[in-house]
Amino acid sequence: MNDAITKTIDEYIRPLLNTHGGDMEVLSFEDGILRFKLTGVCAGCSAADLTAEDLINKELTERVPEVKQAVLVNEVSQELIDEARRILGLRHAGQ
Repeated sequence: MNDAITKTIDEYIRPLLNTHGGDMEVLSFEDGILRFKLTGVCAGCSAADLTAEDLINKELTERVPEVKQAVLVNEVSQELIDEARRILGLRHAGQ
């Protein structure tokens, strides 16, 4: 990954996310598109799309010319899937 991307994330984006108990992880960067996911409290936040667009995309595209767009990838963790299966299994067994 580009050093300018890492520097921008570490200096301008990550500190703001950390103040809310969150962080971000870069998943890939190719053809000018940076794909990332939010982690911590930010992962499930209802304002995640707004954070991605207003903070992350803006900072990266303005500060790093190689980044044409930063795209939030929403994914469900395996832990959450396993917990949902456990809950649904218990509910099903109790009916």
